[in-house]
Order: sequence, then structure tokens, then C-alpha cells
Amino acid sequence: MSDERLVPVNGVELCAQTFGEPGSVPLLLIGTSMLAWPDGLCERLAEEGPRLVVRYDLRDTGRSTTADPDAPAYTLRDLVADAAGLLDALELPRAHVAGFGAGGWIAQLLALDHPGRVASLTLVATRAVAPGPADPDLPEHSPAFMEFMMSAPEPDWSDRAAAVEAMVESARHLGGSAGIDEAAVREHAGRVYDRAPSADPAVQRSNHLGTAFAALDSGPRWRERLGGIAVPALVIHGADDPFFPVGNGEALARDIPGAELLVLPGTGQELPRRVWDAVAPAMIRVTAG
Repeated sequence: MSDERLVPVNGVELCAQTFGEPGSVPLLLIGTSMLAWPDGLCERLAEEGPRLVVRYDLRDTGRSTTADPDAPAYTLRDLVADAAGLLDALELPRAHVAGFGAGGWIAQLLALDHPGRVASLTLVATRAVAPGPADPDLPEHSPAFMEFMMSAPEPDWSDRAAAVEAMVESARHLGGSAGIDEAAVREHAGRVYDRAPSADPAVQRSNHLGTAFAALDSGPRWRERLGGIAVPALVIHGADDPFFPVGNGEALARDIPGAELLVLPGTGQELPRRVWDAVAPAMIRVTAG
């Protein structure tokens, strides 16, 4: 595993980290914070692939350039251009690409708008439409989760302990029926907090919840173009995901020609250690071409 480094891309600096040996097959992992992709899973993909695994912080998250997460002066397409620019900066003409959650939107658009850069596409816990009302055939956020979101008190995001407790409670609602590893969730939330550039509540809220995406210009639509993706594709989705219910993953697998669907029983919007024995081999397989 390499140390994190700041990479100049499109007028900002993106914090990136690599796992594995230079010259191995490159695999770009996109989340919001790089920590959306757990260390242990990255190490396993790098070792067993073997793959050169790259993960990074988006703008306004982690150690990448942070300005105003509540009013981002960039669009979803700018974040897609950042992903392509990062590959340029790392001298990677083409890479396998995987996106988790909102990172899945960037991964889809990278495959559509920069098809020559993407060797395969893995989409985890995501959907084919941006923030806002879903298409009629796509399930919306679960009512129980939305009730929690609307009723949960706003923590003092400038207080590390309060922020961590809020994220543990959120994980209980985002997790599946198999339950969460509370110690792992608590450690993850603390790392997210500590990697943010300040204790400013807007910055911390965005780092933990990805709230910058709610304020982004995400248009135009892209779902209607998914049939044009011509690389191997893998869709991974938790059977119990309350944020993007599994019907969203099933629709992605139908919309992308030849896509494989891997449904994780007892799993919500998460990548806990207990699913790595299913996730890692599937990702290695789809990135083998």
C-alpha cells in the first residue's frame, strides 16, 4: 500500500492511494471518500488479482481540495472528468473501474463518456439515476429509512464523538438483516472525521453523508444510454439495501448488456468484511479480461 498523495487534476488536487505493484492490471475504485472502499478489500484485490488498485477522495471529501460542500461550484460531469484526469496523471491509459454508491454514477458516466478508458465496469450499491425522483420502475428509498432520516436529530458535526455516534446509528439503519460490526463502523467513522480538512460542520456533514451530491448539477440523464456499454460489467447489490433498494441493482443488470448480478444476502448499503469472500472473487473475475 502506498502513502496517500495529492495529484493535480483539472485545477484541483485529488488525494489518491494505490495498493499493489506498478505494472499490474489497474483498477480504479470510486466512492465519495476513498474510505468507501475498505483497506482490507483493497489489499485483497491487489494481492489476489493481482491488481494495481487506486482509490481517491472526490472534491470536497477527505484530503482532496475542499471549498464549499454546501454549494459545489462543479457538476457531476466535472467529477467524471476528474476520474479521467486522475488516470491521465497516473499514466494509466485504460483501467477497470468500480463505483460504490454515488461513485457508481461517476463510474457509469466514465464508461459512457470515456469508453476507451474503461476496461470493465463494477457497480456496487448504486442506481442509474441521479439525486431526485427515481424512474417509475425503480424503487425509492425505503419508507423506514426515510422516516429515520427525517426524525434523527442533527448531531454537532464539529464534535468528533457526536459525529461518530451519529454514523453508527445511521449504519444500523443502512445495514442489512445480518447486522453491523459496530466496532468496524465506529473505527471507519473516526477515520472519515480525522481525514476531513476541518471540523467545520458543513465539511464534516459532507464527508460523512456525501451531501454535496444533493446540491450538484447532475444532468443530463444517462440511463437511456446504458445499452451502449460494451465492456464486461458486474452489478453488486445488498438484498436489504434501504437507500437504493435491490430493484435498482437488478435494473442496472438488465440495462447493461451481459451484466452479471451479484446479490448479497443480509446486506444493506455497505461492504462489510463478511461479504468480501463473494465480492473479491467476482471483481477479480470481471477485471480478468
